[in-house]
Formats: sequence, C-alpha cells, structure tokens
Amino acid sequence: MTELTNRERIKIPRQDMPAQDPGVRRTNYDEVALGFTPELAQQEADRCLQCKKPQCVEGCPVGVLIPEFIKALREGDIEGSIRAMKEKNNLPAICGRVCPQETQCEAQCVLGKKGDPVAIGRLERYIGDYELTYRTCPLERPASSGKRVAIIGTGPAGLTCAVDLGKAGHEVVMFESLHSPGGVLVYGIPEFRLPKGVVHAEIDYAAECLGIQVRTDAVIGRLYTVDELLNEEGFDAIFLGTGAGLPSFMRIPGINYNGVLSANEFLTRVNLMKGYRFPEYDTPVKVGKKVAVIGAGNVAMDSARCSLRLQALQAMENAEVHIVYRRSSAEVPARAEEVHHAEEEGVIFDFLTNPVEIYGDEKGVVSGMRCIRMELGEPDSSGRRRPIPIEGSEFDMDVDMVIMALGTSPNPIVFADAGGLERSKWGTVVADEETGRTTKAGVWAGGDVVTGAATVISAMGAGKRAAADIDSYLKGESSPW
Repeated sequence: MTELTNRERIKIPRQDMPAQDPGVRRTNYDEVALGFTPELAQQEADRCLQCKKPQCVEGCPVGVLIPEFIKALREGDIEGSIRAMKEKNNLPAICGRVCPQETQCEAQCVLGKKGDPVAIGRLERYIGDYELTYRTCPLERPASSGKRVAIIGTGPAGLTCAVDLGKAGHEVVMFESLHSPGGVLVYGIPEFRLPKGVVHAEIDYAAECLGIQVRTDAVIGRLYTVDELLNEEGFDAIFLGTGAGLPSFMRIPGINYNGVLSANEFLTRVNLMKGYRFPEYDTPVKVGKKVAVIGAGNVAMDSARCSLRLQALQAMENAEVHIVYRRSSAEVPARAEEVHHAEEEGVIFDFLTNPVEIYGDEKGVVSGMRCIRMELGEPDSSGRRRPIPIEGSEFDMDVDMVIMALGTSPNPIVFADAGGLERSKWGTVVADEETGRTTKAGVWAGGDVVTGAATVISAMGAGKRAAADIDSYLKGESSPW
C-alpha cells in the first residue's frame, strides 16, 4: 500500500461517529454515540500528520502517546496501538467517551488551525473498546513490595492511582462509600454517555489482574478515620480521591419546596440506583412535566437529558425541559458535543436568565419560578464576562421541578480525625500540584477533592502523578515530609 503524503492526508474529511437518531434516543437510555467501525477508524487515523513536535500530547493531562497509538492503528497493529495508549492511560474506553478532547488534545492538533482536528477521542474510544472486548494486552502483577496503600474513593483519580500502584507491586485496598465502585463515573454520568458495564469491566479487570481489593459501603470518617488507617490498620500511605459530592444551592426564597433537588441526588437515583428502570429496580424517580435545570455544565446537560428520557418513559404529553443559565451560549462550560446532543433531543435553552425565587403551592410543592434577565459586563476572575441583572426585567416561568446543577465541594465526613490535613476555604484539600502530597504525612490527594469539580481526565492525571510520588516514597527514593 502506497504511503499517503501529508497533502493527501489534509484532504481527508474528519469522520463522523454514528449515533442514535435524536427522536429515538430521547426515549431510551442506550448509548447515544455508537463508536467507530474499523473502516471509519482507519480513515480517521489516516488523517494524522505525525508531527515531529506533537502539540496534541502537550494538551493531554496524562500525556498519552497520541502519534504513536494512531500510527500503530493505521498500520494495522492494534496491539501495538493499545500498548502505546496504555503506556499513559489505563482507562481509554472511559476517557474516549467522556473527556473534553475538543479543549485539550484536539485543541492543539495542527489540522485544527485551518480545519477539523483529528478525532483523537473517538480513536481512543475505538482502541479502548477493542481492548475491553479482546484483552490483548493483559495487566501483569509484579512481585509484592510488602507495602500497603489505602485508596479512598473509586472514581477516576482513585482508580488511576490504584492501578499504577498495583502495577508497581504494592498491595492496594480501595474504599468506596457507596454500594458500587466507580465514583462519579457511575453515579454522575448517565448510561447513555458512559455505560456502567464499561466502568465495571475496567475495575473488575484491574482487581483480578493486580489483586486490588475493593471495599464498598465503606465510609471513611465513620468506618475508619484517616488516622486509624495509618496508625492501626497497617497502611503505609493513603490517597484521597473522594471527589466533590457535596452539592451547592442558590440562596433564594423557595429553595426548600418539594421538587427542588440537587443534580447529585437526581443523577444518583437515576444512574447508580437505576431509577430509570423502575419498577424493575425499586427506585422511583419523580420527574416534573416542566423541568428547569439551573446551570450549564456537563452535569446540567446530563440532568436535562435524563429528565427528557424520564418524561418520555412516563408518557408525559407536552412536557418540557429547560436549561436556565445566567450567561450567554458563548460562556457555556459544558462540552460542545453534549450541548449539541441536548439541543437535538429537544432541551430548551434559556440564556441570560437567572432565578430569583421559587414558588410553591399550599402543599409545599414547586409551582413556578421567578427569573430576571441578565446582561454581560466585564470579565470576572473566571475570565468570563460577569452577568449583571437588568432592573425591571423579572418574569415568571411555569415549572414544577427545579434541579440545581451549580457545582459541588468535598464531603467533609472523610476529614473526621484527620489532624494536620489542611483544607482551603472552599473545603478542598491543600495538596502539591505535581506530587499530590498534602500537609499530613503519609497522605496524598488528587482530583476533585483538591481542585473542586473538574474533568475526568484531569482527575486521572492527578491520580497518576500521586501514584508516581507514592511509589517513590515507599521505595525510599524521595524525601519524607
């Protein structure tokens, strides 16, 4: 086969990923994006220019060897592609589905300067799904180091840290407060974006190959404290990857009416507890006929799209779901793909709108919402233009359910009897960005518990950096506290 020139590669159009029809998918929880076929993956891999100085790698929080895995893929060396991928990323099937590649690796792709970047995320998913199916590159368990590490939290940061430490020969025990491991990957992200079977397959495989223990229904701060794990349970190191599961609410009148709930509670009931499959699963989830989701991040999109599906499954006529956001469409923090899918499915976007009061009826149930129009002023500390209320522009919205998707902070329970562990004014753990070391000897932290709510891949990067420093520390190769 004749090698393509870069001029020929540039002319190849970016390949679209097959997806469920919007009218069909809004009535089910099956995965929306269906993945590349081998032919589509080959055509997309052929677009990569194999840059001498690949900026795409610089854009990846875990430094995936992007040119290497794509080159092997297009040469038909699928196992070589998987090995190159897993050099840095233990969870490609997950990252390929939920990472914001358009603002990270793909944003740095030189093809994106004048056209469409290589669909790195879609190729990553293709490789990850192949490995999930065939397991051609098994994890190998090394000789034991004799050291024990407790990982608190089984989300992306904890899972990444656990696998890297297991590969280094350390005994790893993961503690999960819920009844199923996976953290936000399981309770927060809907089945139609990230099938739970993918997450569980990765966790089970790591546990089987590396001997990682997973203890569910284990609330650290109640079952054991951090000090007890270090001083009485025989652990040589602890990694805190508990995420940020404490929801935020607006401080407006009516916030306590029935029908106002956090996105965390709503998504946990729908996803982790399988509320969308009631009565097969005994977790009924009430959804309104007129739902307002406050916020415009990925969690807000997930809440809105879950609401649409519940309305369809309950055969509600003339039902509506609104995204209510105080800034404009240009400032929306959610992934462009998620916004696009939400629009296709029928979510209504109310931009430059902010709630000021929630109304309730005589039974204390939500009956409406008072809002005010906003305009954008100068940029604030986030770099986005500050929303300013327009005096006299108040109006009422007809809603009977309000979901708050306004960000989260760490749950304080885990910090019980964890003397010496410094926290910020936002409740997050203070930790070194490069190593994950906290102010408490023997304790590392990473992911949302340090940064506040962020992305899956950034949490994985923190878990990977912490694992490297923990390994070095346990081997006596780095300095103690």
